[in-house]
Amino acid sequence: MLRWTVHLEGGPRRVNHAAVAVGHKVYSFGGYCSGEDYETLRQIDVHVFNTVSLRWMKLPPVRITGHERAREVPYMRYGHTAVLLDDTIYLWGGRNDTEGACNVLYAFDVNTHRWYTPRTSGTVPGARDGHSACVLGKAMYIFGGYEQLADCFSNDIHKLDTTTMVWSLINARGTPARWRDFHSATIIGTKMFVFGGRADRLGPFHSNNEVYCNKIRYIYRPVANVLYTSRC
Repeated sequence: MLRWTVHLEGGPRRVNHAAVAVGHKVYSFGGYCSGEDYETLRQIDVHVFNTVSLRWMKLPPVRITGHERAREVPYMRYGHTAVLLDDTIYLWGGRNDTEGACNVLYAFDVNTHRWYTPRTSGTVPGARDGHSACVLGKAMYIFGGYEQLADCFSNDIHKLDTTTMVWSLINARGTPARWRDFHSATIIGTKMFVFGGRADRLGPFHSNNEVYCNKIRYIYRPVANVLYTSRC
């Protein structure tokens, strides 16, 4: 039987953050908390939870020298995603109240705790928040979210091949999932299951006719680089 066993205090008070498990530790990046300042540009904070000692630790800010180096460290944000590939955590998307949404890819080395911005090419997704990100093989898949420039919900699927650092827009066969943001996406085997989220009854643009999805879509890859969508 599954049951809750421990209730711990001391962690960051956040929503819309991003967390990644690395060994016996959980790295939590940014997020939103009422009353905190999201207009002043500052480094994203990183909290680490040790599942052995059951203790939280906040990593010290990165020491920055020069304007170019400062651009390699993400600013504080919410609605972003983070995934782990080998020893690197890739953080993408999200927004704050000054810069708006972001589409710069940031990388965090879990061994050195250093940030950098990998050079990417291809069809880079538009800046957004509330999307999801999953890893399948050596690729990161981005789905949905709320696009800032188009000012609408998205149901696009974008792939980042981390071996070449090339972005591509995936044209999935089948009936696409509804445009949405703040959903979840989970990889099991070669299938990505998309569930929940917020959308609009009338289409991709926000008309205050919100609907919250309770249907599961799974998007899978039976052959190389081809995704299909199906309803559960």
